[in-house]
Amino acid sequence: MQLLNIGFGNTVMVERIIAVINTGSSPARKLKEAAKKEGKLVDVTEGRRTRSILVMDSNHIILSSVQPDTIGQRLLAMNPAYNLSEYYGRTKAETGDAP
Repeated sequence: MQLLNIGFGNTVMVERIIAVINTGSSPARKLKEAAKKEGKLVDVTEGRRTRSILVMDSNHIILSSVQPDTIGQRLLAMNPAYNLSEYYGRTKAETGDAP
C-alpha cells in the first residue's frame, strides 16, 4: 500500500485513484456537484483554491489544492519503473541520454 500526499498532510492510497483531473471544465464541476449531493465529496483544500479533483474507485471525489501536474509527478516519483522515455516509446539511446 502506497500513500500519496495530496496537500496539507493528507494522503490517499495510490491503488484507489482512477483519475486526477483539472477543475476548469464544466464536466468536472458537474462531477463535483453530483458527489456533493451524494455525500461522497471530500474537500482537503483547507479553504484554498481547488486545483485538482481526484476520482477514486469508491466513487468518492477528492478536492485538492495541489496542481494535477504536481500530483502526476509525485505518482511518477513513487514508481521509478515508469519514466517518460517509456511513456513516449523511446529508449535512452534514441533520446541521446545514453552514457
